[in-house]
Amino acid sequence: MPVDAPQRPQGPGGPGLNRGDLLVALAREAIAGALDVPVPDPPGGEEAWLGERGATFVTLTVDGALRGCIGSVEACRPLGDDVRANAVAAALRDPRFPPLARHELDRIRIGVSVLSPLEPLPCTDEADAWRRLLRGVDGVVLEVGRRRATFLPQVWEQLPTPEAFLGALKHKAGLPEDFWGPEVRLYRYTVTKYDEGAEPRREVA
Repeated sequence: MPVDAPQRPQGPGGPGLNRGDLLVALAREAIAGALDVPVPDPPGGEEAWLGERGATFVTLTVDGALRGCIGSVEACRPLGDDVRANAVAAALRDPRFPPLARHELDRIRIGVSVLSPLEPLPCTDEADAWRRLLRGVDGVVLEVGRRRATFLPQVWEQLPTPEAFLGALKHKAGLPEDFWGPEVRLYRYTVTKYDEGAEPRREVA
């Protein structure tokens, strides 16, 4: 079971069903536009908070199976623009999947994760990193030289131990799962996750 953990400040687009509904609607509108499928305008218009910088991941599933996931780990553009861009990328440019077809649009379920700012995770060795990670809470960015990879907190559901989580993250970065060295840099973050048709939730223990 995940350990209890303190809640850290979250990034833009915090809790609130209306915000979640709008972010998901923006993602669906962007995907539909890219597929040349007409959809109603998202409710609420362009709220001021959508212009604040934010980092998001957009996840697409079909019948519970992953269909695409693309995102940003650092806030470099307005939140609304980030959601739209990542939604289109998840639908059309995730290299693990063929581009989404128009007939699939009604079948996909959209999830939007809004990330908190990255926080360095200092550690003396890998065992220390295992101890410091908050299972079920932390998303993690791993950097080694020019290699970089991240796992959202949701990945803990498939990789519930710190050893498995970090090993798979190193593999994703193109490194051996048993690799470790002084050049390893770790950062963590939390997310507020909005699933289409569901209540928003923080990824907390």
